[in-house]
Amino acid sequence: MLAQRLYKYNPIDDIEFLFAHHKHTFERRNSNEVVVEISGKWDNMLLFFAWEEQMNCLHISCLINLEAETVNLPNIFELLALLNEDLWVGYFSYWEETRMPIFKHSVFIDEKDLNLTDKLSQILNIAITECERAYPIFHAVLKQNISPRKALMPMVMM
Repeated sequence: MLAQRLYKYNPIDDIEFLFAHHKHTFERRNSNEVVVEISGKWDNMLLFFAWEEQMNCLHISCLINLEAETVNLPNIFELLALLNEDLWVGYFSYWEETRMPIFKHSVFIDEKDLNLTDKLSQILNIAITECERAYPIFHAVLKQNISPRKALMPMVMM
């Protein structure tokens, strides 16, 4: 019982196990962070996971490997607003340091949850699915200088 109280749950261990099981390459930066590169439909994506122990909160970021040719912040911010209005979980942002779009989501985790692995898989699937869905739209705006509303037109017709 004492050993059980001394152990602090860290979902980064589960994430590391999940990616090792699927033979993905990952880098454990420290006890509370791991980075994974995965192949996407359009390009590779970097997944960042960070555990905030005091809040019992796991933060997930998915960096879309799509650097802006020219930075048109009004277009980028308009696109982010339009994309985010339809999201139920997470949100897109623009990481100025890398000049790339990023999907972010945080979730509170209770170690007593029975289906943590399922929950982590579900969150991961949401992040990847949203990034795959938004990639061609970001590409149109960032690389082809198409207006955000015009870039979203194929999505509206679906």
